[in-house]
Amino acid sequence: MTTTETESEIAADWADCMLRIHAERDTAAFSRLFEHFAPRVKAFLMKSGADAALAEECAQDVMATVWRKAHLFDPSRASAATWIFTVARNRRIDFLRKQRRPEPEELTWGPEAEPDQADVVALQQESEKLAKAIATLPAKQRELIEKAYYGDLTHSEIAEVTGLPLGTIKSRLRLALDRLRHAMQ
Repeated sequence: MTTTETESEIAADWADCMLRIHAERDTAAFSRLFEHFAPRVKAFLMKSGADAALAEECAQDVMATVWRKAHLFDPSRASAATWIFTVARNRRIDFLRKQRRPEPEELTWGPEAEPDQADVVALQQESEKLAKAIATLPAKQRELIEKAYYGDLTHSEIAEVTGLPLGTIKSRLRLALDRLRHAMQ
């Protein structure tokens, strides 16, 4: 960075690179972004607790996402750096979720004991109560709950599908979960 370049000029340059990647599939613009952001994304992920191997893998995945999804970047909503680091944070969350899923060898095989009929009835009643509570949610909240929990989509994937900002999705889901929590008590 030269002494005459301001932060806003640098941000505009990164935004221009993103727009050229989207419009022209400009590999030179992507190369500039990659050289600048890949090591920073890796360092960010390592500071957030990822080991070096996971951080490297995740950083590569983030940069591949930048290439594939440059069309989703909107310079009026965020700077290129903010957008890239948001992708990195979301990818880290996705990797952590995948790590928590049991491996097939950890799952028990063979017949399981029959559940107690009282437990089955209680579960059915609770499921019916939950279905009724979900039906009473405002349509916008109900749609997001269904995408997140029945569609098994991440918040980022919901944002891509709906076109809503990530913050809106999170706040609507939080409100919906609070309403459901109160309805289930």
